Amino acid sequence: MKTHRILAATAFAAGLASAAAWAAPHSAAIQAPGPAGPLAGTLLMADAPDAPVVLIIPGSGPTDRDGNNPLGVAASTYRLLAEALATKGVTTARIDKRGMFGSKAAISDPNKVTIGDYAADVASWVKMLKARTGRPCIWVAGHSEGGLVALAAANDPDVCGLVLLSTAGRKLNVVMHEQIAANPANAPIAADADTAIDALAKGEHVDVSAMHPALAQGLFNPAVQDYLIDVFRYDPALLIAKIGKPVLIVSGLEDKQVSRRDAEALAAAQPRARLVLVAGMSHMLKQVAGEGVAANIATYTDPALPIDPAVVDAIATFVRPAA
Repeated sequence: MKTHRILAATAFAAGLASAAAWAAPHSAAIQAPGPAGPLAGTLLMADAPDAPVVLIIPGSGPTDRDGNNPLGVAASTYRLLAEALATKGVTTARIDKRGMFGSKAAISDPNKVTIGDYAADVASWVKMLKARTGRPCIWVAGHSEGGLVALAAANDPDVCGLVLLSTAGRKLNVVMHEQIAANPANAPIAADADTAIDALAKGEHVDVSAMHPALAQGLFNPAVQDYLIDVFRYDPALLIAKIGKPVLIVSGLEDKQVSRRDAEALAAAQPRARLVLVAGMSHMLKQVAGEGVAANIATYTDPALPIDPAVVDAIATFVRPAA
């Protein structure tokens, strides 16, 4: 049965203080086979009996295993999440995407990838982690676009179930239209952006020569158009509806990238999933301190801000129900 809860960060403060206190976790560099070279990551082992293992899949773009990217995101979301889960007796593996950072050797061009490729990498990681930890199956947690990868990889028999963090519940082209319209600063480029999204959703490449640099060199750079065409084909609601494994959906009510509507669309498509909506939480899984855009953006750039404890508790309870 689906559990639908709206949580504030303070709701778990007392519970965390009384949680089981495990010994300090230990970290190790890990590798899994990639298409042309190794995939790289970090294993953070919880010192707990029979600790479940959660594989953390990064979001879109050049996002590294810690949750940072050179485009201005420095929240260290995945590292902080891994460290927090370790204190709850949960082991994690966080990874670099094929062709990027430690996984650079896995493919010569990191843009020449598909969601199916990333799902194949998940399978490689799951197999390696089973062998390394001796666990019977591995949980897969995807953040943002990583949630779509998790959905695409869910049928692997060695996947215990899924944790979808700040994950879209509708096709990405639909979400992108909304994101562009929601920001008044996009008004000068909105028409070109909408036209490009519609073309890519039809499988057509876009001529960006007359577009604003933010579109031509960024969002619709020719190098990433094939990837966008592939991503736009996937409907997360259709994927989750076919999953017979446990699924946890976690979304923040201050998320300006993926809305509550998306989380509820996923839950509606899979009634057995557990839905947790966290009051005050941003896309970076952190509490927004204050009002306005600046306060929300601060959660993207400050690694000193902790992961919302509601997220940690929800995941730990989901993958380690007897704890």
